[in-house]
Amino acid sequence: MSIDAEHVADNARGIPPEEDVGTCWYAVQTRSNFERRVADGLRVRGLANYLPVFSEMHQWSDRKRRIDTPVFPGYLFVRLSDVAAARLPILETSGSVRIVGSGREPEPIPDREIESIRRMLSSGCSCHTVPYIEQGALVRVIRGPLKNLDGMFLRDKGRGRFLVSVELLGQSVAAEVAAEDVQAISTVCSAARTTVTETLSGGRLSRC
Repeated sequence: MSIDAEHVADNARGIPPEEDVGTCWYAVQTRSNFERRVADGLRVRGLANYLPVFSEMHQWSDRKRRIDTPVFPGYLFVRLSDVAAARLPILETSGSVRIVGSGREPEPIPDREIESIRRMLSSGCSCHTVPYIEQGALVRVIRGPLKNLDGMFLRDKGRGRFLVSVELLGQSVAAEVAAEDVQAISTVCSAARTTVTETLSGGRLSRC
């Protein structure tokens, strides 16, 4: 069996059109291969959740079939306003193990991390998971389908890789980008400050 290199799909089952103010994302650990079952169970209980997946083409000797594979095996994300009230319904959902956090306390995941993952998977770029990497250049993508996303930039065998991480899980999603399509965050911030200064000195106030 071979796997097609195209990993382009995501799954936003149960995600509300607009994320309510006052709610946060949390990671739910599941039993092995129970991610989709837990996502369905949470949705039945009225809990909005997000199970990011890669769409992979599997090749057998006599046929091909596209299969959705979880980006983070054993995990999915749930949107909660009251984590204490939701803890029991989540843990009672068949296949769920725990709400991920520090010690016994659930820890919210920054919205920007989830939104970055969603944008990468829906961008049409070829993506794959990699171990969490702490070192690298902090950059912003300045053109292409990932424009305005912030993440890490690394070079691997002559190719540029743009990484977005979920720190709580210690995992990252990577996509290939050209070096000329990213700009160091410090450079972006410096350019923004220069634009504001020039605008103010000219007697005008505007957003850059």
